[in-house]
Amino acid sequence: MSRRYFGTDGVRGRANATLTADLALRVGMAAGLVFSRGEHRHRVVIGKDTRLSGYMLETALVAGFTSVGMDVFLLGPMPTPAVGMLTRSMRADLGVMISASHNPFDDNGIKLFGPDGYKLSDEVEREIESLVGQNLSKKLAKPAEIGRAKRLEGVHARYIEYAKGTLPRNQSFEGMRVVVDCAHGAAYRVAPEALWELGADVISIGVEPDGLNINRDVGSTATAALSAKVREVRADIGIALDGDADRVILIDEKGHVVDGDQLMAVVAESFKVDGRLSRNGIVATVMSNLGLERYLAGEGIELARTAVGDRYVLERMRQGGYNVGGEQSGHLILSDYSTTGDGLVAALQVLAVVARSGKPVSEVCHRFEPMPQILKNVRYGSGKPLENEAVKKAIAHGEQRLSNTGRLLIRPSGTEPVIRVMGEGEDRELVETVVDSVIDALQRVAA
Repeated sequence: MSRRYFGTDGVRGRANATLTADLALRVGMAAGLVFSRGEHRHRVVIGKDTRLSGYMLETALVAGFTSVGMDVFLLGPMPTPAVGMLTRSMRADLGVMISASHNPFDDNGIKLFGPDGYKLSDEVEREIESLVGQNLSKKLAKPAEIGRAKRLEGVHARYIEYAKGTLPRNQSFEGMRVVVDCAHGAAYRVAPEALWELGADVISIGVEPDGLNINRDVGSTATAALSAKVREVRADIGIALDGDADRVILIDEKGHVVDGDQLMAVVAESFKVDGRLSRNGIVATVMSNLGLERYLAGEGIELARTAVGDRYVLERMRQGGYNVGGEQSGHLILSDYSTTGDGLVAALQVLAVVARSGKPVSEVCHRFEPMPQILKNVRYGSGKPLENEAVKKAIAHGEQRLSNTGRLLIRPSGTEPVIRVMGEGEDRELVETVVDSVIDALQRVAA
């Protein structure tokens, strides 16, 4: 069955255009029916980020869930990982996060979590999808069995205590000046407070959401403002979260970006030294820099690679028994603590390493020199350019030229008619030549 509504991370679309209140209502009804298993009173927790459309979608989802007999607990603006954690903690049958992560305000999405706090499998999503388009009027709850809805108090404190609890009991960040950028998003309250409670001197930016400014010139995908602030106040570190706070990018005391690859290296080595690495390896995607792989190999740590996307990282982690994984974009999954990426928890783990070392972030978080990596895109109209013989020949020739010193990765985008060409290796000029030759071949076909 083709998937009309669910993509790689739940239901995603432009608010009030492709993602409407009507669709949210039907998703709520369908998901509620699928997760109404057994005779107990069923419950769902709903969190959201700070997008204006969150009010509309939240209300529609409440109507959908209550109409099929589920009780709803509203969390308000909360990070995505907090929803996963509270779904488990509250023994809910289902968790929902209303967010489009790092996208602009006019996009939104509906992410669903099962009772174990993990995002749903493809099979369960297909089951929900099959119900969304059906007439469900005969499956509605009887008048006396309609669900109730209430807004929960104190959930911010529960998440803060959970995040702090991932650190040793005596861990303190006293004496550290930290700038945190919450992207005007879901963590605008919890992240600064957690850092302050751990003793840090906290300066916050991106903490004035108005419904329209989420991720606008702030957050993990726009770090210039944070970098400038770190230098201005002479901070020890900057922490940039995205709109739903499931990813993090750091800024060192010099204002330089520390990406997810460097963070994975820090956490992996720290976990290994402490005896916390569940197996002698971590999971990353094909986009992680070859420099990371070589650094980890030198430390005796394996790097297992997956397709791009946090769900694929998590699947490999669960299959292989890994407890550390992530993406270059800063989406770190530490499965000892969370069922999804958690930007705040990842930042706290790295801060603890910095605090124990007594060294500056620029030294602690620069574990390897990244290899030159070049990524270019080609947009095409129709057809299958990668099946063209001239394109295949260009790719094979490029792979052969980089075989000893680098690698070439070609992949179609999962969301738009674009082919991404990434090359990396020791010789930047060679990498650029190889990438451009593949791009030229694709453009001739795509034109």
